[in-house]
Amino acid sequence: MVTIILLAPLLGAVVCGFGYRWLGEKAAIWTATGILFLVCLLSWIVFFTFDGVTTSVPLFRWIVSGTLASDWGVRLDRMTAIMLIVVTTVSALVHLYSVGYMDHDDNWKHGESYKPRFFAYLSFFTFAMLALVTADNLLQMFFGWEGVGVASYLLIGFYYRKASANNAAMKAFIVNRIGDFGFLLGIFTLYVLVDSVDLDTIFAAAPTLATQQFHFLWRDWGALEVASVLLFIGAMGKSAQLFLHTWLPDAMEGPTPVSALIHAATMVTAGVFLVCRMSPVLEWAPHALTFITLIGATTAFFAATVGLVQNDIKRVIAYSTCSQLGYMFVAAGVGAYPAAMFHLFTHAFFKALLFLCAGSVIHAMHHEQDMRNYGGLRHKIPKTFWTMMIGTLAITGVGIPLTHIGFAGFLSKDAIIESAWAGTNGAASYAFWLLVISALFTSFYSWRLMFMTFYGKPRGDHHAHDHAHESPNTMVIPLVVLAAGAIFAGMIWYKPFFGDHNAMNAFFGIPAHVEAEAVEPAAATATEPAATAAAGAEVHAEAAPAVEGGHAPAGEHAAEGVQGTGGAVFFGPENETIERAHASPAWVKASPFVAMLIGFLVAYWFYIVDPSRPVALARTQPVLYRFLLNKWYFDEVYDFLFVRPARRVGSFLWKDGDMRTIDGFLNGVAMGIVPWFTRLAGRWQSGYLFHYAFAMVLGLVFLTLWLGLGIGR
Repeated sequence: MVTIILLAPLLGAVVCGFGYRWLGEKAAIWTATGILFLVCLLSWIVFFTFDGVTTSVPLFRWIVSGTLASDWGVRLDRMTAIMLIVVTTVSALVHLYSVGYMDHDDNWKHGESYKPRFFAYLSFFTFAMLALVTADNLLQMFFGWEGVGVASYLLIGFYYRKASANNAAMKAFIVNRIGDFGFLLGIFTLYVLVDSVDLDTIFAAAPTLATQQFHFLWRDWGALEVASVLLFIGAMGKSAQLFLHTWLPDAMEGPTPVSALIHAATMVTAGVFLVCRMSPVLEWAPHALTFITLIGATTAFFAATVGLVQNDIKRVIAYSTCSQLGYMFVAAGVGAYPAAMFHLFTHAFFKALLFLCAGSVIHAMHHEQDMRNYGGLRHKIPKTFWTMMIGTLAITGVGIPLTHIGFAGFLSKDAIIESAWAGTNGAASYAFWLLVISALFTSFYSWRLMFMTFYGKPRGDHHAHDHAHESPNTMVIPLVVLAAGAIFAGMIWYKPFFGDHNAMNAFFGIPAHVEAEAVEPAAATATEPAATAAAGAEVHAEAAPAVEGGHAPAGEHAAEGVQGTGGAVFFGPENETIERAHASPAWVKASPFVAMLIGFLVAYWFYIVDPSRPVALARTQPVLYRFLLNKWYFDEVYDFLFVRPARRVGSFLWKDGDMRTIDGFLNGVAMGIVPWFTRLAGRWQSGYLFHYAFAMVLGLVFLTLWLGLGIGR
């Protein structure tokens, strides 16, 4: 069944890309859409019937070179099952939504065929993403990784007549190549260490490799530390983390369904999936986990601050995506991998919903994206309004504090914040406070979007307002389905993802893991043993002494062996983050809700009670406002440090290297001097035999004289 799920979208891409000339555009589009709904149904069947036991099915021998032998196989575990439903559900709904959204697109000329190509790209992306999440080895995963990169390039630059779309596609492609180079180096490193790219082989060798040193650059490093950081660099690029994030907001130049599919729910979560997939390696690399936590928390805060002042409706949601991905990486960095996957799962519903609702607003407003030109739309497009309201309630984390009742984001985001408080690595406390502040900012900019778009008086083009209308059913139905997920996904799956220890173990197929009593996260210090810090908790029989970052020394890890092998995620011997999170105090559990409430009240004050307040604040704080509006000036700094020098080097190689050296000198020699000698030699070719005989005689005479003079000396 999983093989059908993997290959069917590729068939849909071929049908749309090449078969539409015979089937017709409409038939090809609906065939691809029907295929996606079929694989979505099969994916949910796999998800509900999966027994938790990891299985690997090799399909065929793929690459053999020396000691490298890589099969194309399918790895099925709980993480794969989760990603299957995320990818196929969002993709199927985006296909259906696109039928209405891409109809009569103003970016194309009348009678011009563009829809089959668009749906072919969507289906190809789905195939590449499924190849990534079902990969049984790192090489196959890299194939899917690069496949989604190609698909995103094609989809972001789909409006190829727009210079901004072409530039955004190039930017996404180039920035991701930086991260992909790190991912590739990580694969090379593990292959050198293990002599294999097979995941099970790498996971089994991880405890032994934890004791090994690896010479990299100027010094010796822990072998798994180097490999883990390099793999995470790949995740940073794909999931738009700080320093490699600049491509994501510009990628909004693609059609809105692309934003929902690629840049909200699926492709950008590939980095989170990679980190959680490699948990059996990362658990032996504590410094890499600290680095992941640090980058994730800083990204969440950075993107939330930038989202406060953006005016393009899609860019606000794009920076929200960047921020929420930071939350997921924090969860993975502190060792709460199920919490990271929980937020990935719920985020797919409400973020895809928000993007598609934004597309419905843009569709209603004749492709106007500036929220300053909206206002008063809730009565014009009521279905879009209510579904977007649900998405906003989910992302801001509305629920009943200290209970398990609430919208999807309330449960999954709170689980991450509690895990950050409970984490024991060096960046956990830093991450906790930044995530709480980011939750406040998330609430503010989310409600700001709602108030500016749907409330108040109409602004901007009154003709667009007067003719605004609800989207067709092909666009509304996906909104309703995603809204249901944004409401119920958190409550239904809270226990198996995070809330109940035994249910989580069974859900992820983890053979055994400890249950800790209530402890303070600061209890495990550099000098106290983990057993003492647990304060009477049931711990491992031979608890390793804790060190900086809350992880035992690599050698002691290896001596204790591997705990929890065989599951979809792996917890190291002293990883008790989730158990500590369950026992976190009430103020920690309530802090995200309080932050959400403050953000909502400030947004209500600014945009409903006193709409002049934001303008006045921007005038009184111009430096801060420009700093945030210009996204911390990352683009300007990168332009100065990298883009301009690269252009100068390129200009030098073009003008001095190509035009002057190659075209000027070499071509001048080849096309000037050589033909002159050719013409000169041609004059000597008379065609008479006695001329050639006379020349030979003269040559013999000169040769004889030269030899004779030489002998005479």
